[in-house]
Amino acid sequence: MITDALDEWTPQDPAQVTLLAEYRAFVAASGAAAVDRSLAPAHLTATCFVLTPDLSRVLLCFHRKGQFWVQLGGHLEPGDASLAGAASREGREEGGIAGLVAGRLPVDVHRHELSAAFGHCRTHWDVGFVAYASPDAVPVVSDESEHVAWFDVDDLPAGTPDDFPVRLRTVLDEVRAR
Repeated sequence: MITDALDEWTPQDPAQVTLLAEYRAFVAASGAAAVDRSLAPAHLTATCFVLTPDLSRVLLCFHRKGQFWVQLGGHLEPGDASLAGAASREGREEGGIAGLVAGRLPVDVHRHELSAAFGHCRTHWDVGFVAYASPDAVPVVSDESEHVAWFDVDDLPAGTPDDFPVRLRTVLDEVRAR
């Protein structure tokens, strides 16, 4: 099943453990609507935190609809066989870096409400994965973003969501614990 990684992952962070239990309940209660954005305004999304191997830099895009800097990612598509596969595809599409492959298990879950700018979508139950790329990799802007760039993890750009620095720290802590 596309959501198997949610059952296989045990987060390091206690807050992530609690939120993951809510995710599992959401998937069980929602059925197909959990992964198909056309069936419900609340659904899973897959994102890809693209990091340099030394964990010092993160690739972010300036999201066209949201008008903020954020990790790469988006909706699951009919051809996606797994959440990690969807995150990998989104990372390649939005970052323009060929060969990105996300790890099999998530590194975070993050639920957030969306503004009317996002149309039918109202709540994203985001599942984050990590892929690694060389700091020399040159990103390419996609139709969904206005800019894509590398940033030091300790020097994020203005215009990231308020909770993004904490989310990124949680991701980095999870990666370091593995």
